[in-house]
Amino acid sequence: MSRAWQRFRTGAGFALLEHARNRLALVLVVVYIPLWLTLEHWFVTATPVRFLLRAAGRTVTVNGNHLTMVSGAVNTVTLIVGFMMFMPTFRALAFDRRLALAGYPRSCLLASKVIAMVVASALIAVYATVVVCWYWDPVRPVLLALGLFTAALSYGGIGILLGAFLRNELAGLFVIIMASLLDTMLQNPMSNTGADKGGLQFLPGYGPTQVAVAAGFTPSVTPYGHLLLGPAWFLAMWLLGTAAFFARTRSHLRAPAATLPAQPTLPTGRTA
Repeated sequence: MSRAWQRFRTGAGFALLEHARNRLALVLVVVYIPLWLTLEHWFVTATPVRFLLRAAGRTVTVNGNHLTMVSGAVNTVTLIVGFMMFMPTFRALAFDRRLALAGYPRSCLLASKVIAMVVASALIAVYATVVVCWYWDPVRPVLLALGLFTAALSYGGIGILLGAFLRNELAGLFVIIMASLLDTMLQNPMSNTGADKGGLQFLPGYGPTQVAVAAGFTPSVTPYGHLLLGPAWFLAMWLLGTAAFFARTRSHLRAPAATLPAQPTLPTGRTA
């Protein structure tokens, strides 16, 4: 086994263990997702609503209650994964810096965080899909889970970036909460009558929402291009987060000055 693989495996194991020990995140996953979706199922009207499914190039009429549950699933998944990636990155930054200064590769530290995020995102997306399927039957639940997974990836990348860039814990949590709420609220015609306006394509949750709606209400529209938008957001945020991580974990000590060779001494006491 190579030394690099051993370091990566150790880092990934500790990253997964850190998520498993995050009790608040576990409570949010187990309680918050079903609670949020149950409240939406109970209180949101089932009035038909028109949704611009750009992935199909047409407007579809869907059940407002079911559409809000899809939007709520995207919201809960992005909130939890963004929170799960922000907190460990932010709190472990000082320890990661000491590891990096001791010789542990920064690339292994970052790769282990990504592996932990992918595993957590997949499990949470499947769990949220199961909760949605408890209340109604999406046309393609597997594609719905895939859409939620890409949504989790995009906000996981945002969490890593904020954790490596910000110096205030409260600011990071506020940004994640507000970004996720605005993202889903602006795209849902039940809460925004202008949800068909241009410009929403630049939101992190735009691609995953289009995929999730296509999965929930259409039997044949598979938006392959929109499936890539969530991972593209993750890649962009991860690259920025990597730059911030390298900057925050660099050594601030000055390199020792080069020692000049001693000048030979002439017999007269003068140097050459």
